[in-house]
Amino acid sequence: ADIVCAQNETSELCGIMLSLQPKVSSGGGQTREEVIEQVALDLQSRHLELFDLDDIAHRYPLSYTQSMNRVLSQECMRYNKLIAAYNSSLSSLLKALKGLVVMSSELEAMATSLFANQVPALWTKAAYPSLKPLAAWVDDLQRRLGFMRGRADSGTPSCFWISGLYFPQAFLTGTLQNYARKYKLAIDTVSFDYEVLDIKPDRCERAPDDGCYIYGFFLEGASWDAQKRVLVEAQPKELYTVFPMLWLHPRENRPPPTVGVYSCPAYKTLTRAGTLSTTGHSTNFVLAVELPSSEPCDGPFSWYCENFSAHWIKRAVALFCALNY
Repeated sequence: ADIVCAQNETSELCGIMLSLQPKVSSGGGQTREEVIEQVALDLQSRHLELFDLDDIAHRYPLSYTQSMNRVLSQECMRYNKLIAAYNSSLSSLLKALKGLVVMSSELEAMATSLFANQVPALWTKAAYPSLKPLAAWVDDLQRRLGFMRGRADSGTPSCFWISGLYFPQAFLTGTLQNYARKYKLAIDTVSFDYEVLDIKPDRCERAPDDGCYIYGFFLEGASWDAQKRVLVEAQPKELYTVFPMLWLHPRENRPPPTVGVYSCPAYKTLTRAGTLSTTGHSTNFVLAVELPSSEPCDGPFSWYCENFSAHWIKRAVALFCALNY
């Protein structure tokens, strides 16, 4: 908690210092406009290309037995909106810096964001939730697009990078739909069973018969003991750990466990807050993962204590799809 508090104070102080910087260079070196132009040219050189939605729709048509085809099309549509905003705004900004078009208030705000290594508001409106600075955000975007292109070119992977999905809730719903339609069950009666695996994502060669393998989570407030297969105390000064791959196994009428399990919330960002969208899902909360715990409650019959999660709730243990760096 002390480390996080110090980091937040430092970040806020640096933000205030950046906002007080002069807009015009008074000494030698590059001017503000030259710095912004160089950053914009570097970002434009990434050459983010749109997905061919017609080709994807032809190769992965709508299917009753495979909901992931629809999920792939929706993901590519969302990323296309972001790529279009990214490319068009950079092109307009470079023209405005040369005086070829009018520098609007939106372009001026974008130039200020690029100068301060922040993600412009023009992009965040069309983007997924993220707390990363500009450089890390663009690298993360390229990695996400690479994952989606591999998904479109090679078909359904053996395991999914949950952090690379624009809207992971639709992916989870599609997994439940596939299971319910395969066994002719009501989807309201199907829920996930969770199993932490020892397999590395790059060594996962085959997808499960039911459900899916996912990876990409970061764990805060605790660590995972691979031998005992339980949550344990975090190492000193270790804020986040890479969480192992998970098997989301759908089951019918599965009773929720009440003993020896912590219902760990999973979020997209470190904010731990979101708003309810029109789809009925939170803009930040993904799902609650049930993880075995090694820490009982107080009392002689602690193992049977109903409030088994109290130990990890006090430590604010949670999973995250992405960090802020």
